[in-house]
Amino acid sequence: MAESKLRELSTDFAVKIVKLCDGIKGHYYLVDQMERSATSIGANIREANYAHGKADFIAKLQISLKECYETEYWLELFVKSEIMDRESALGLYNQCGTIRRLLIASINTAKENLKIKKD
Repeated sequence: MAESKLRELSTDFAVKIVKLCDGIKGHYYLVDQMERSATSIGANIREANYAHGKADFIAKLQISLKECYETEYWLELFVKSEIMDRESALGLYNQCGTIRRLLIASINTAKENLKIKKD
């Protein structure tokens, strides 16, 4: 259930970021970095579904988590650089935070399940 929600949220988030970046003129390197990190979140969540075991599953989700943190950085930089306004960024930042919290919970659950399995 949580994985399905993560897949849906990460895809919706990526679409919003792609549309946002499409409307930004200039700053091509920064826009590219934002698009890469934001779209990588969902790609790695999907990859986790085909992991080679629980450790690989956890590793893929951890990569997604890192990409969430990176995307939050780019959003913050865009606001501080006045590439986008704070109001536009707030919804995206909140959505990214929701995905991040779900990833953390999923990673912790998977680690706990792995630990129980080993005991």
